[in-house]
Amino acid sequence: MGRRSSARAASRKAGGKPAKPGGQTGKGRRQTGKGREQTSKAHGKPAAAERFGPTLLGIGALALLVVAAYFPALSAGFIWDDRAFTDAPPVRDANGIWRIWFSPGEIEGEGHYWPLTYTTFWLEHRLWGSFWAPGFHAVNLLLHIVNAGLVWHLLRRLGALPMWWAWAVAALFAVHPVHVEAVAWVIGRKDLLATLFYCCTTLAWLRALEAGAPRWSWCFFALVLFAAGLLCKSIGITLPVALLVLRWWQHGRLTVRDCWRVLPFFIVAFAIGVADTRYYEEIIDVDYTFLERVLIAGQSLWFYVGKLLWPASLMPVYPHWRVDVAAALPWACVLGALAVAGALWFLRGRIGRGPLAGAAFFTLTLSPVLGLVPFGYMQFAFVANRYQYLADVGALAVLVGAAFVVVGALGKRIQWAAACLASALLITLGTLTWQHAGIYRNEIVFYEKMIAANPAARDAHFNLGNALFRAGRREEGLAAALTSLALRPDSMKAQYGVGAMLHELGRSDEALQHLRRALAINANNHIVQYMTGQVLRALGRNDEAEGHFRRTLAIEPQHWGAHVNLATLLASTNRVAAAAQLMRQALTLWPGRPNALLLLASLEFNQQRYREALDLYRAAQEQLPNNAVAWSGSAAALHQLGRPVEALRDVDKALAIDPSLADARNNRAVIAAAAAAEER
Repeated sequence: MGRRSSARAASRKAGGKPAKPGGQTGKGRRQTGKGREQTSKAHGKPAAAERFGPTLLGIGALALLVVAAYFPALSAGFIWDDRAFTDAPPVRDANGIWRIWFSPGEIEGEGHYWPLTYTTFWLEHRLWGSFWAPGFHAVNLLLHIVNAGLVWHLLRRLGALPMWWAWAVAALFAVHPVHVEAVAWVIGRKDLLATLFYCCTTLAWLRALEAGAPRWSWCFFALVLFAAGLLCKSIGITLPVALLVLRWWQHGRLTVRDCWRVLPFFIVAFAIGVADTRYYEEIIDVDYTFLERVLIAGQSLWFYVGKLLWPASLMPVYPHWRVDVAAALPWACVLGALAVAGALWFLRGRIGRGPLAGAAFFTLTLSPVLGLVPFGYMQFAFVANRYQYLADVGALAVLVGAAFVVVGALGKRIQWAAACLASALLITLGTLTWQHAGIYRNEIVFYEKMIAANPAARDAHFNLGNALFRAGRREEGLAAALTSLALRPDSMKAQYGVGAMLHELGRSDEALQHLRRALAINANNHIVQYMTGQVLRALGRNDEAEGHFRRTLAIEPQHWGAHVNLATLLASTNRVAAAAQLMRQALTLWPGRPNALLLLASLEFNQQRYREALDLYRAAQEQLPNNAVAWSGSAAALHQLGRPVEALRDVDKALAIDPSLADARNNRAVIAAAAAAEER
């Protein structure tokens, strides 16, 4: 008996039924389904009911595994890059959905055009009424459960493995600690959504081709799903090639017709890629030769294999390794990858096409982030755990498939031992996931863990300093920021951060020194220019401060703080008309903004333009009905316009809101006397 027949017979004895190495045809699957249906009817049970029970049990088990393993994430907060959406005005604004899609540049923390991901954040902000972190984390967990279920369904649909062996792949995917970064970090929503649409696109494509000839409605649906995935994150851009690999795995060959059928996917990928570059131009601050990038790619590939097989020492940011074209290890990684690919190709007749297809999927899905093509994150690290979230499906399928063949050839007693070992593996991985998810509790814990694992992590000390400073631990925050500055004295960001903290601590002279150094590195940063103006104004050096505020507006004309500070400074030096003109410009940028209305109203009042001042105070009252300053200002304007009775009503309103308001208390006696005289 041949080797393949022996494995098949042993598997049947164990209760399993292996798939053919190249997968089954649609006809073969339909016949198998019909046979199951007839068997079920003979026992008086419909086949659908037989399938529904185990499926429901399997999905419930996956959900239980995810919730148990990721439970600490439900009490986690927002960290680091989560500010890309928590600070984005379009996500906060109830009417911001249009801007997310057509003015994505307003999302300053994002360097790509991925509007569908930010649409989900916008919807959640509407749903929870705020940025309620547990709600956002719960949605991430739900998406991960859905993805695990889709992986299970996809493997069953392909006939790659028997039902419960396919479930084992999904279970490993669900609890593997290397996936924590994509699930427990809210901004990892990009990878979760991209994977969801990737799996759905593949299922729709299989449905389109299951009758032999394409079903164009399903082809179009698959294209729409593919586009949606790319609008979440472009990690799925290799899907068209993956569909060709899938076709080869099923039939052992590719035809020109197969290539024509996936051509629309390449067109969609190109169009969305152009849209991405239309809105953003990623800053790629890396300088490696092509040969160095080949070596980086080889090491990165084996790094991901290693973390999948042995998920120890997981970090949010990994240190760069030294790129040396004369070293043996990088070349061994490249040659090792080529050797494995060659071996799987030559052995495909004996072990089937599945291992090669799974390995190809793993490598192909990771290819955009292996470093062969430069990308922005390479300036921080060559690798990141979140990048392998989708790719791991292929590698896990190969590993479980190999275990299926080995276990199927063993005796029943050994099979029970293997089942116990698999259960222990899931428990171990789930425990590691539970522990690793805890580092996402808050920013302080996150950065402390990052620094402990990778003391040279770029910006980690600076970010820890900011987190400590915001938490009220100001001296600790300053110490962490100074550590960051010592590591990177040429960093504008570090110099600015230390300067801003020193200013908050009242040490403005020291702050100015660091801000001057930051400007020497980059004088065209409007944030540093603005902070320098604030520090100079606090030191009483108004002429210098005015220059920096004007420079801020020259770089960023819509900078709100620069408008207000410059207008206030001009008014304090008796240039009231110029200050008023500046605030009128500000109101054209931010119509109806209450603070702008109040400031301009006071400036108009000082120019004895009482009618204009009254109108502005009334507009501010509509926005802030309980603002005592607005009512006190309108009272003063009404008094000057000779309407003391109305003025008395407004000043009493101001004092009812804030009895300690000095202007209202000082003016009330005069206004009351004028009102009494008018009534007489």
